[in-house]
Amino acid sequence: MSSPQGRETNGRQLRKKAASHDAIMDAVYTLLQEKSVRDLTMEEVAKVARVGKPTLYKWWPTKATLVLAMLCERMALDLDRPTDLGATESLLFRVRRLIDAFNGPFGKIVAGVIAEGQSEPAVIQEFFNKWISPRRGASIADIERGKSSGELRPDADPELINDAIFGAIYYRFLLRSSPLTCQFGEELVEQVIRGASRHPD
Repeated sequence: MSSPQGRETNGRQLRKKAASHDAIMDAVYTLLQEKSVRDLTMEEVAKVARVGKPTLYKWWPTKATLVLAMLCERMALDLDRPTDLGATESLLFRVRRLIDAFNGPFGKIVAGVIAEGQSEPAVIQEFFNKWISPRRGASIADIERGKSSGELRPDADPELINDAIFGAIYYRFLLRSSPLTCQFGEELVEQVIRGASRHPD
């Protein structure tokens, strides 16, 4: 059984670790408002966060994992959805939140990570594993529930529906072929779901 002094020491260590973590996330976010992911360095992050470089590398072995950690912590919460929505409403919620995020400061960061991944395959793999895959899985689960509830046809392909919607959003986000607006996202979901609906209007 640990002593009161031991528990107090552990408590201080946990608070110090949490404070360092928050300072690092703040530093990454702040620095990426001024420069690209490519130009960001671990040295700068350590200096702004007032932590040692060994601390950074202990928690995040590469710059890509550090940037993605910040994205997932600071951006993922805004993409969460209520659990009581149908498939269409859930997809609309996710699409609106994603488009809003891409049109804000985080859009520049995501684009920078993807650009880095073109020359470093490990970065794009990490981006897919940490960022794309969990969200893709969640939206596919929404679509599966839509099939189970009768909202969508039994033969609807959840992966194809997901990729048709979010692939189009990433296409417009990265290539800027046309404005990335919530109206575009809503019309996109409507068109795709109409083709998969059990009772299309």
